[in-house]
Amino acid sequence: MKMLMKGLVLGAGLLASTALGARAEGLNIVFTHHSSASNTFWQAVKKGFDDACEKVQANCQMVFTQTEGSVEQQLANMEAALARKPDALLTSIVDDKAFDGVLDKAVKDGVIVIGVNVDDSQGAEGSARQAFVGQGFRPAGYSLGKAMSEKFPKDGPIKVLVGISAPGQSWSELRGGGVMDFLEDFKKANPGRDITYERIDSGTDLAVTADRVGAYLNAHPDTTAYFDTGFWHAAVARVLKDRGIEPGKVLLGGFDLVPEVVQQMQTGYVQVQVDQQPYMQGFMPVLQVYLAKKAGLSPANIDTGQGIVRPDQADAIMELSKQGLR
Repeated sequence: MKMLMKGLVLGAGLLASTALGARAEGLNIVFTHHSSASNTFWQAVKKGFDDACEKVQANCQMVFTQTEGSVEQQLANMEAALARKPDALLTSIVDDKAFDGVLDKAVKDGVIVIGVNVDDSQGAEGSARQAFVGQGFRPAGYSLGKAMSEKFPKDGPIKVLVGISAPGQSWSELRGGGVMDFLEDFKKANPGRDITYERIDSGTDLAVTADRVGAYLNAHPDTTAYFDTGFWHAAVARVLKDRGIEPGKVLLGGFDLVPEVVQQMQTGYVQVQVDQQPYMQGFMPVLQVYLAKKAGLSPANIDTGQGIVRPDQADAIMELSKQGLR
């Protein structure tokens, strides 16, 4: 059953001037993705999307799912949005097969399709989307593992848990795969040490992740580090604090600078975080659509980065986070 579309249709009020110098007459852009409105990361994406739509005075709508990570709801939202014949569809491609038919048809019907945040695992070869704006997931996972290794004990065993937040979804599998790629290289570079790792279905809900990883840590109190493929390790930090475990005893790292994580960086419980710049992921695709319509420029891939963030940067980032920019 198709889910009711949610999201605000932004007003196209007149601007005295815009950074792009002209308005996009009648330009209609819809953005569907796999997350619910309660996901704080996507609120930063939405702010970037809203701000860009205001600058070019386009009619825009972001459509959330009711259930976090629901591919079925995202597909239903996508089909409903395309039935209204927008100029452009921005969407996260979290499943390599589920969206192929609808995206193929959209492109044939002249809709500009840009993948955002999550791409098909085969990139342009696996999807009809015309460009991708987002992070390279596997390299970002590798960078996270490498940065965290600076905090590993110099002697003794290293035991790591890798949380695959959404098993089967490319963004989570690839990030976790990148972390494990690094751990394999780290083992090869340190042949005399006992270095092991496991993966776990850690979930995409703070309470679920706290329960699952908390139970694992109870059974494996000698765990050196926990890597999350999203921001849900913020809940693990709370578990550690509640148990009286000092910051740094279990190293924590993951992705996205949502307020919950930045707060835990300030307390010392999160050591390393990867920023994929969600505001940019919302803002830049709108400008690409504008340029495609106004100047005939083809949309191009934009890598929004794999910036490594550490606790000494947390205070400055928190100020930007309060503005919805990080």
